[in-house]
Amino acid sequence: MPAWLLALLFGAFVFYTDDYVIAGVLPEIAVGLGVSEAAAGQLVTVFSLTVGVAAPVAAVLTARWPRRLVFGIALTAFAAANAIAAATDSYAVLMAMRVLAALAAAMATPALFGVAAVLAPERRRGRYLGTVSLGVTGSIALGVPLGTWIGGAWGWRATFAAMAAAGALALIALLATLPRTRPAPAVPLLEQVRVLLSAPVFLGLLANAFTITGSMMLLTYLAPYLADFATADTDVRAAMFAASGVAGMAGIWLGGLATDRWGADRTLIGGIGAFMAVMAVFTLLWPLRPVPLWVVAPLAVVWAGSAFWNSPAIQARLLTLAGPVGGQALALNTSFTYIGVAVGGALGGILLSTASVAALPPVSAVLGGIALGTFLLASLAARRTAPTA
Repeated sequence: MPAWLLALLFGAFVFYTDDYVIAGVLPEIAVGLGVSEAAAGQLVTVFSLTVGVAAPVAAVLTARWPRRLVFGIALTAFAAANAIAAATDSYAVLMAMRVLAALAAAMATPALFGVAAVLAPERRRGRYLGTVSLGVTGSIALGVPLGTWIGGAWGWRATFAAMAAAGALALIALLATLPRTRPAPAVPLLEQVRVLLSAPVFLGLLANAFTITGSMMLLTYLAPYLADFATADTDVRAAMFAASGVAGMAGIWLGGLATDRWGADRTLIGGIGAFMAVMAVFTLLWPLRPVPLWVVAPLAVVWAGSAFWNSPAIQARLLTLAGPVGGQALALNTSFTYIGVAVGGALGGILLSTASVAALPPVSAVLGGIALGTFLLASLAARRTAPTA
């Protein structure tokens, strides 16, 4: 495995850890800055919204920039933002630094995957994208617990200081290992918009948003669901989260291999189908609760693996269909992903307040079905618009 690919993986790990890690030290931040936990929670919301809005804009503005320059600017700003966050006593300054860090993530994250695809050998694009995507699942399984532990041991400021150091290390690794690449060809703005709004691309983005919404709706409220479904105590739930994180890492890697072997379309159909099947089983088992853990655990592992399995295939598909504006398509996919995360959490909260946790799997299955149908429409549109020999 080339060193530059590991550097891209580490860069993704750093950016996604920074997004999620605050959740683990929210109470300490609230106490340290003299604000409510609800106000501290807005640091997470603002970060996600900023990335979602800024990613496609940044992709268009930096499309012709050398990737090393993009990473250099983004990671320098990222490290500085976290260093200032570690030192400030002002909630307003901390909020501003979260916005700056989010802008850096919006600028660099899609480029990490784009570079991996450009430099990947023929027929290995899926597994290279899967390798970089390990940074996403790795941040959940390893980065967030580590950042939370650092905050618990040395205070929340140490968590931000650690993220600043990690950003600096990622910058050094990328500049030391990343080959120089040619800038993307110039594409008129209207042509970029036309490609991104074409049915094969846009419907694929929409299908991904539905998939993420269904997955995150259950993941966000997995703890209360397991408490009722399997009478799982705190230790068991923690173990289930850890197992799900490891399963997600395995799923995203295997999804990359499947993309290279079977193609993006078949990989996506298999992943979404597996997700829907697990949600259906959860729904059917609900009347039999408490369900034994030896039944729940493998189902949760398959669910987590299938939820992340799709990522390399989605990215490979977008890069193929979008051609010279593939980087912009990946950035737009980042936006749709963050939208899916936000909608999934909100919809899950509505279901909990108006129905019960029992509603989560069936609604997730329905969203999976909508995602599958939307993707099949996107695939059909791609075949219709493909040039004929």
